[in-house]
Amino acid sequence: MSYAGYPGAPGGYGGGDGQIDAEELQRCLTQANFSGGYKPFNLETCRLMISMLDRDMSCTMGFNEFKELWSILHAWKQHFMSMDRDRSGTIDHTEMQQAVASMGYRLSPQAMTAIVKRCSTQGKITFDDYVACCVKIRALTDVFRRRDQSQQGVASFSYDDFIQSTMTI
Repeated sequence: MSYAGYPGAPGGYGGGDGQIDAEELQRCLTQANFSGGYKPFNLETCRLMISMLDRDMSCTMGFNEFKELWSILHAWKQHFMSMDRDRSGTIDHTEMQQAVASMGYRLSPQAMTAIVKRCSTQGKITFDDYVACCVKIRALTDVFRRRDQSQQGVASFSYDDFIQSTMTI
């Protein structure tokens, strides 16, 4: 297993087992200067990114998961930059609403307000917070769609199932 070709990527993190945990992902993305002029990802965002692709529930990611994340992050970075029209390094409520809608999510104004309040600092969303928000929306949508068997926008959850589903995000 090789991470060659991915700047800053590990050659064999995790004791040579080819698996990356959240701390190693954070170092990898920082060394690769992935966020460019934006500040490095915080550890919680790295945990969220791993959980998004952690199919074996190991809290780590292997090479294929890393490649998938790399591709997703590049797309999200381009998207964030296109929304950050003033190049301030942040996007506001309106820009976040446009970003979420352009990704195909149809959310109420109340849901968008809740998302922005949760993801922003003084109404501004950094790239790190944007990635964390995208991971959460994607994961929650995936969980919901799996339970919305008729694809009508309605799902039933037992309390235990709900807790388990949301704790993986």
